[in-house]
Amino acid sequence: MDDFASTRLVTDRLRIASARLEDAAALATYYGKNRAHLAPWEPTRAPEAVTEEYWRRRLAQYDEDHRRGAALHLLMRRSETPTGPVVGTIDLSQIARGPFQACYLGFGLDEEMVGQSLMFEALRVTLNFAFSQVALHRIMANHLPENLRSGRLLRRLGFAAEGYARDYLFINGEWRDHVLTAFTNPNPTLPH
Repeated sequence: MDDFASTRLVTDRLRIASARLEDAAALATYYGKNRAHLAPWEPTRAPEAVTEEYWRRRLAQYDEDHRRGAALHLLMRRSETPTGPVVGTIDLSQIARGPFQACYLGFGLDEEMVGQSLMFEALRVTLNFAFSQVALHRIMANHLPENLRSGRLLRRLGFAAEGYARDYLFINGEWRDHVLTAFTNPNPTLPH
C-alpha cells in the first residue's frame, strides 16, 4: 500500500484516520489546548502552530506524504464523536523501502485522555496495520529517558531498547538525550 490518504482504523473506543485538509481547525484546537502538555516531549512548534492557516499548509504537505507513501499522519477521535475533537496523533514518518522497510513512530495524546490506555489501543491497531498492510519490517520509536510513561507504553507494545543517543533532538530549548527503541514485524515479509 503506497497511498495512505484513505486510511481508516477502528478500535472499541477510537476512530483513527489519515489527517486531511478539512482537519485544520481540529488540529489548531488540539495543539492550542495541549501546547504546555506536549512541550516537554516534542520539538518546539512555531507560535502559529495553533492557527488553521498553519495547519492548512501542513496538511497539504501531509496529503503529499500520504500520496507518495512517504509518511502516514493519523488523527485519533473518540468513537462516539468520529468527526469531533482530535484526541491524539500518530505519525509513521520517514518510511523507507528497499531492504530496510522501516519508519519512525511518533505519537501524542490530549492531556485529558492520559491514563485511559487509549494510546495503547490506538498504537496496537496502527502497528498491526503498518506490518500487515504497509508491509514494514521495523518501526523505531525514541523517547526522552525521563518520559517513563512513553517508555512503559513502548515496552508493553513489544518495542525493545536498542541504544542511547546523546543530544539526539532539540526539545524545549535544549539538545536532549533519547532512548532508542524498535519493534520488528513478528510475521516478516519480503521487501517490495
